[in-house]
Amino acid sequence: MAGTGRHPASAAADGRAPGGPDKRRLAALGVPADDEFLYRMLLGRPRATVAELAAATGWDTARVRRRTRSLEKRGMLTRMQSRPVRFSPAPPDVAIEVLALQRQEEIERARLVAASLTDEFRSARRHAEGGPALQVLADREAIAQRFFQIQRSARDEMLMLDRPPYAVQPAPQQTAVQRELLRRGVRHRTVYDHRSLGSPEQLARCRELSRLGEDGRVLADVPLKLVVVDRRVALVPVAESAEGEVREVMVLHASPLLDGLLVLYELLWQRAVPLWPGAGGAERELSYEDERLLALSASGLTDQAIARRLGVAQRTVERRMRRIMNLLGARTRFQAGLQAANRGVVMAPEDHGVM
Repeated sequence: MAGTGRHPASAAADGRAPGGPDKRRLAALGVPADDEFLYRMLLGRPRATVAELAAATGWDTARVRRRTRSLEKRGMLTRMQSRPVRFSPAPPDVAIEVLALQRQEEIERARLVAASLTDEFRSARRHAEGGPALQVLADREAIAQRFFQIQRSARDEMLMLDRPPYAVQPAPQQTAVQRELLRRGVRHRTVYDHRSLGSPEQLARCRELSRLGEDGRVLADVPLKLVVVDRRVALVPVAESAEGEVREVMVLHASPLLDGLLVLYELLWQRAVPLWPGAGGAERELSYEDERLLALSASGLTDQAIARRLGVAQRTVERRMRRIMNLLGARTRFQAGLQAANRGVVMAPEDHGVM
């Protein structure tokens, strides 16, 4: 190939193998065209010397030495202890995996720099404006965009207060973002209003998020909707229609107000009870009568009304409910109903022939 003039070197400069179409595949991993070309040459000529590589590429030896040093820094070849020095290419699967990991580290570093620059930008803007660390959004598209943008920026923790009404059920896009965060290891704590769990679809969604790692709790009356990311920024709906459409959202950054919301969140979290306490197969210990009692309780009847319906004393109903809650590992009747429904052991009252 030494007698072919500048053709091989010219081909390398455009990222093409000699005499063939464009075969440059490693540009996305930051590998220059000359490096990739020489690496491909080495794959077909393991243990080649500088002189042999110069002859194969048509390059001068100084250029070969520069490229071999570059490949060595990238972990794509090994310099062998021999006279003259010979070079052995790293196996492609190993070399590319190392390059991919290096690129991933660079991306993560860039994200950290971007987050730092964003904080500087916000701090400078707040200082220039001389106002509070909050912004009110009233445009529907701007609200949706900021909501997903802030969620995706989470690195450590996301806190949520969830309550009706809803204009629509949680969108698939929102659930997908939550799945992504949980799989990335972002801690996810949610306090649900008990009315949020009234539909089978919402219960199924909560079960899925729980399996992925969400720590969910339930409370009788959650006072507001709230999303807090990494304790540095919060979204608080401040105006909603009767149908649950969010019309205005407050975006709140580090401030005494955000600190106060975090204190409120922790107080509500302490009052709430775990959504899916473990039951260890208790469904096998629930009798037909237990299921019937749970179904009547879930329908909203009082203990006195249930006692009349079953023809037993009210104390008997209370005692049996305490036993069922113990079996299911539940701290409230609402939890007991959720646990039983999750295991498929509670039928509607009419299915038992009592309504």
